[in-house]
Amino acid sequence: MSWPPSRNNVRRFTLTLCIASAAGSLLMYCLSSQFPLALLVLSFAATAGVWMQHRYLLKSIKFQPQELADRLLQVQENERHRLSRELHDDIGQLLTAAKLQSEWLKRRLPDELQSHCATLCETLEETLAKVRDVSAILNPRQLASLGLEASLRAHLLKTLANTGVNWSLECQQRLTGIPEEMAVAAFRITQEAVTNMLRHAQAINLLVRLQRSPDGLVLFISDDGLGFYPAAHPGSEGQRGMAGMAERVEQLGGKLAVNSEPSKGTRIEALFPWAPRALERASADRVRP
Repeated sequence: MSWPPSRNNVRRFTLTLCIASAAGSLLMYCLSSQFPLALLVLSFAATAGVWMQHRYLLKSIKFQPQELADRLLQVQENERHRLSRELHDDIGQLLTAAKLQSEWLKRRLPDELQSHCATLCETLEETLAKVRDVSAILNPRQLASLGLEASLRAHLLKTLANTGVNWSLECQQRLTGIPEEMAVAAFRITQEAVTNMLRHAQAINLLVRLQRSPDGLVLFISDDGLGFYPAAHPGSEGQRGMAGMAERVEQLGGKLAVNSEPSKGTRIEALFPWAPRALERASADRVRP
């Protein structure tokens, strides 16, 4: 045993001592009629208590990482929604008020200052538009009203409008009945993949495909950009975007595969398994005409 021992080793050693003590007490009780029965019962009770605590702690440790991941993603989504509300309600209203004041001022300024005031109005208008875009990215409200396919299409239209990237969104089946947490995860992963492509890949073509399967919802994203070497542990090796994708997929019990090499583009495939309660509904929507 290493020193200082780990918590697991301490628990195992304590449990071993209790078992040895109970076995010794049982042996003494069998060999000697003067050995108290109460002491034998106490030894077995202590052994049972230590064993139950050991099993409980092992179970708690086993599920702790998943619980932490679930909680982390929940906190991230709540923080995104809060920032979106603050941007839209507070900063957006202030910028709108400043824009109205600058327009009022423009009508009363002399001609030599009109160009400067017009530049100020345009700057405020652009800033207000950026704030609205960031608010929509942080909290995609259209997911609840438009659905996953329409929300992704609107996001791709807005994000890739002036980039020169040729993109395609393929949905061969209807995507009604998709659970909310699955739709949010698919939207966020696509969002992150498109952002990474624009920042690093210099891609010309982008394909996003959503497809139902008996196992779950399949999201496939492919580009012909510069590519990279995916890290085995992206979180600890600086690939935070890829780590976030993996966490979202793992939270729903799914699988994520990233295939990429330099100069060979990137292919991302995520499988979100159907929850037991949504499996029957998803299968019905898949075969519905």
